[in-house]
Amino acid sequence: MRVTEKGQVTIPKPVRRSLGIEPGSEVEFVLRDGEALLRRVEPETDEREKEVAAFMNHMRSFIGVMDLGGLSTDEFMSLLRD
Repeated sequence: MRVTEKGQVTIPKPVRRSLGIEPGSEVEFVLRDGEALLRRVEPETDEREKEVAAFMNHMRSFIGVMDLGGLSTDEFMSLLRD
């Protein structure tokens, strides 16, 4: 494998597949005893972010299915504002 002038190398497809590396994935190199270990970095999401994502997914499931009981959009929005 050859290194480009910019210090870049191509990660072989079997290695990408094995590590689950896709376009946009984060990777890191760890130096250990004169060798470099490549590993995929798991995206860090805190508990709050997971809760927000779950809530947003739940809310998306209601798009276009809300029954306003005969109220117009303006009437419904007025109820929300009061």
